Amino acid sequence: MNLSQRAALLLPLLLLAATLHGQSGDAPFSVNPLFSFSQPETLGLPAAQGMETITIFAPKKGDNKYNHGVVLFPFRGMLYAQWQSSSVDEDGEDTHVFYSRSPNGKDWEKPTALTAKWAQGIKTNGGWWSDGHTLVAYICVWPMRSNGVKEGYTEFITTTDGARWSSPKPVENAAGLPVCGVIEQDVHALPNGRLITAFHMQPGLTATPFYTDDPLGITGWTAGAMKNMPTTAKGISREIEPSWFLRKDRAAVMIFRDQEGSFRKLAAVSKDNGATWTTPTIIDTPDSRAKQSAGNLPNGIAFMVNNPSGNKNRFPLVVTLSKDGFLFDKAYLLRSGGKDLQPLRFSGKYKRPGYSYPKSVVWGGYLYVSYATNKEDVELTRIPIESLQEW
Repeated sequence: MNLSQRAALLLPLLLLAATLHGQSGDAPFSVNPLFSFSQPETLGLPAAQGMETITIFAPKKGDNKYNHGVVLFPFRGMLYAQWQSSSVDEDGEDTHVFYSRSPNGKDWEKPTALTAKWAQGIKTNGGWWSDGHTLVAYICVWPMRSNGVKEGYTEFITTTDGARWSSPKPVENAAGLPVCGVIEQDVHALPNGRLITAFHMQPGLTATPFYTDDPLGITGWTAGAMKNMPTTAKGISREIEPSWFLRKDRAAVMIFRDQEGSFRKLAAVSKDNGATWTTPTIIDTPDSRAKQSAGNLPNGIAFMVNNPSGNKNRFPLVVTLSKDGFLFDKAYLLRSGGKDLQPLRFSGKYKRPGYSYPKSVVWGGYLYVSYATNKEDVELTRIPIESLQEW
């Protein structure tokens, strides 16, 4: 074979390599192969130093046995937790939103109901926000639909003392009209103060990034421009339940659950404060096809919390870290399978073993990660920030 023939054979391979390199370089971020799937309970990861796990609420006989969607937020020296709760089944007719609060993250008050049973459907928790003076609790409203399509909208209630709450009102868009979508439980602020989250918009549930410059996060919500990925599902986008972090280049990166079952994360990027977003793309990092959380530590380190099992197992619970938001190259075990995972005590619709739907917040020198264990125990794991900042 002469030189020209060899070149002709090598050229397609070189072009392919260049194409793949370009795709990798254009990805919102990458994750090193940190996980050992031959050790499914721990993925071979070390535990974070100094972490501790705390139970906010564990149901006993006579209590609501289904609890899920735990979200934390600090307000006026207290840490607040909210979650949805029902007697037996997920999204049962008796679903309520409950909350509790703690002065130190360890000792929690008896849960109190934020909503009552609703004859026209159910209401679930949508997370928190505050401007420092007023605490906002978002409520996701799910009316019963005769056509069977699952969709809803978002209300809010407010308090200044953590005890007395306002009447519910609709969250409004920039035109002063109700946002026709269900909010994701993960509002964060950019350095300039702009708030970013996502709503799952009608008809059905189409995940859409939104932003507002209202410090209280109850008005002025505007949809960011993003083309969703193609999907075979009806009434729901492929991307759902996102969270986001900030890269070192100040770009916002939104990560999504992939409803198509790749057991990978999806991600999109905005370089203009949430006004426009790239089309989401698959990130080569394992996931359990479940909700996750993301954000930044005070020194800018980006983090993601999820169940990187690569299958439907919602264990272990892991935090993965990046110094610049481009490459995630360190991970710590927060909760494992096996002996660390308490048994599921009460049966119910869609209940399963594992640490479901983590959300996170930085408060008092800790990264707090909240979740529902077995969709019945309301728990958190907190990690000293200093133990996550050096590697």
